[in-house]
Amino acid sequence: MSVETKQLNCINCPLGCLLTVTLEDGKITSVTGNTCPRGEKYAHQELTDPQRMLTSTVRIEGGELPLLPVVSKTTLPKGKILDCAEALRSVEVKAPVHTGDVIVKDILGLGVDIVASRDMGKE
Repeated sequence: MSVETKQLNCINCPLGCLLTVTLEDGKITSVTGNTCPRGEKYAHQELTDPQRMLTSTVRIEGGELPLLPVVSKTTLPKGKILDCAEALRSVEVKAPVHTGDVIVKDILGLGVDIVASRDMGKE
């Protein structure tokens, strides 16, 4: 049986608890250092299926600015972030756009929409 210990900083609240995670044969057996239950949940997700938000820009035709800020509506698998960013390079929308408008529906079939993170009027 192999035992491994990893340390993580929890990012679920401002406390930023230093978590100590013990793994036995690759399975999480204990999480310590958290001051709330969210820390344990974060440790499990981070070590089994890490997720991240994606913030980026896409080109916008006829907008007040040449680029429109966008964000993923929910988290994406960490390993797919660069693929999603690459897919956004070919996206161009037309002004006007409003905050929350869906720019790319179900990016890469991951079940997550990319939405505008600000209003952009016509030039």
